[in-house]
Amino acid sequence: MNVDRLFRRALLATGFMNLFGAVLIAPPAVALRALAGLPEAGHPLYAWILSLWILFFGVAYLRLSASTAGERYFVAIGAAGKASFSLLLAAYALAGDLPVRAALAGSADLAFAAIFAYWLVATRTRAAA
Repeated sequence: MNVDRLFRRALLATGFMNLFGAVLIAPPAVALRALAGLPEAGHPLYAWILSLWILFFGVAYLRLSASTAGERYFVAIGAAGKASFSLLLAAYALAGDLPVRAALAGSADLAFAAIFAYWLVATRTRAAA
């Protein structure tokens, strides 16, 4: 599979994953968060803000998956966000502050971050031209 096809499919998949993540983080989804091993937050305002950001990124990933544009800066920010989310879950799970299933639930984000980083490196000569 060529790098662009892999990248577009990853964008599509992560777009839908983010839409689910937005629902998961929204304050009413207490049972879903418990199933994923995620902790409850304090005031619901913060969960709504995070949920909306995840939703907006999901919509942007879906839009980019259908585009021929390569928004490199956005993809780099997305890769950093996905990697940091996944690694934070793993660190908290290793410290015993979250169940292992929380880290497992976030492991797909690390895979998508790797695909995004691979695309950024593989297409850097195109971007310079």
